[in-house]
Amino acid sequence: MEQSIENKLIKADHTFSEWKKVPFEERQELISKAVEILKNHSGKYGEMITMEMNKPISQSIAEVEKCALMMNYYAKSEDVLKPEKVDSEYAFSEIHYIPKGVILGVMPWNFPFWQVLRFAVPAILSGNTVVLKHASICFGSGNAIEKVFEEAGFPEGVFQNLEVGHREVKEILEHETIKGVSLTGSGKAGGEVASIAGLNIKKSLLELGGSDAFIVLDDADLDEAAKTGAWARLQNCGQTCVAAKRFIIEEKIEDEFLPKFIEEYKKYTPGDPMNKDTKLAGMARPDLADDLEGQFKKALEHGAEIIIPLERISDTEFKPGLIRVKEGNPILQEELFGPLGMVMIAQNDHEALQMANDIPFGLSNSVWTKNRERQQFFIEGLESGTVNINRMTSSDPRFPFGGTKASGYGTELSLLALKEFVTAKTIVGN
Repeated sequence: MEQSIENKLIKADHTFSEWKKVPFEERQELISKAVEILKNHSGKYGEMITMEMNKPISQSIAEVEKCALMMNYYAKSEDVLKPEKVDSEYAFSEIHYIPKGVILGVMPWNFPFWQVLRFAVPAILSGNTVVLKHASICFGSGNAIEKVFEEAGFPEGVFQNLEVGHREVKEILEHETIKGVSLTGSGKAGGEVASIAGLNIKKSLLELGGSDAFIVLDDADLDEAAKTGAWARLQNCGQTCVAAKRFIIEEKIEDEFLPKFIEEYKKYTPGDPMNKDTKLAGMARPDLADDLEGQFKKALEHGAEIIIPLERISDTEFKPGLIRVKEGNPILQEELFGPLGMVMIAQNDHEALQMANDIPFGLSNSVWTKNRERQQFFIEGLESGTVNINRMTSSDPRFPFGGTKASGYGTELSLLALKEFVTAKTIVGN
C-alpha cells in the first residue's frame, strides 16, 4: 500500500477518536452548512458530473439538489442514537449505540454525488469517519465532495477521497483501521468485497444491481403508465439500478398500451449533455455500450423479438431499444444497464407476479392498478426491497432503501441507516 494512502487511513482513525465524542446536534449543524454549499454551487457540481460520466446537465444538477435535500433531512432528524432505557428488574438497563470507526465506501459512477453522500452522511452523523474509493472516472467528484466537507467545517479526516483503483480495495479493506464497508455496484464486485469483509470479520452493506419490473394491469391509467414507464427506463440513459427494466403487461391491454408506450419511448433521442433541454445523452463509457450491445444480441439469439431496434450511433450513444422477451430467455437473469427495455406479456395477476419474481434480483418493483385488492396482492407477493404503486421507483430520504436476494443487503436512507455502522451496546447493572 502506498504510504500516502496508509497515512489517510491512519488520519481517519485518529480523527474518529475525537469525532465520535462530538454531540449529535453539533454534527447536524455541520451537515447543514454542507447543505448550503451544495445548494449554492449545484451548477458547478452538476457540470462536473456531466463532464465525468455524460449525464444530461439538468439531471446532474437535480442529483446535486437531491443530495442537499437528503442531507437536510439528516440535519433535522431525530437522534435515534441516544441511549435507550429498557424497563427491567435491574437498577439501570440501557442500549448505547457506539460508532464502529473508519468505514470504507466503494461507490459507482452512475450517480457520482448521490451514491457517495447517501452512504457517507448517515455514517458520519452516526460518529464514524469515511474513506471513499470512487469509480476511476469520478475522481473529480470524489475530491469535490471532500472539499464540501472541509468547507463546511468538518474536522480533517472525517471524509477523505482515495484515488485508487479496484486492485487496492482488498488491501485497504484488510487494513486494521477499517471497521466496515459499504459498496454500491455490480453483483460480482459485491461478492468480492463481502468475501474480504467476511474473512476479516468486518461489517458490510451491499447495494447491488436490479432488474425491476414495471407491471401494468388492465385497470391502470395507461397514458400515465406509458409516459412514466419510458422515463423510468431511460433516465440517466438507463444506467440506474432501480430503473424499470422489465415491462410486464397484462394481455388484455397489450394492443392498447404498447402503442402508447412506444410513442413515449421514441421521444427519447440522444442529445448534447450540456444542453439543459436534453433528456437522453450517451452512456458513461464505450466499453459499457459494448456490453449492452452484446446483451442485445444475446437476447435476440435466444428468441427475443425487436419492438424498437437498439441503434448505436456513436461510441457511447444509442437510439433506445425495446424487445419482447419470453420466459426462459437467459437475458432475464442479467441486468441491462443502458437504454434497452424488455416487454413481457402476462395472462393474469398470478402470472405477472411469477414473472416479476423469477429472477435473481430483488431491488424494487412498480405496479399499476387502481384496485386496492390487486395492489395488496402484489405488495405482499413481490420479492423486493421496495414496491411502488402507480408510480416509478425513486429513492426518498425518509424511507429505507435496499434490496433482497442478489440485490444485496443492508439499509440506506431513513433513520434506520443511522444504525447500520454502529454497535448496539447493552448496559445492565444494580
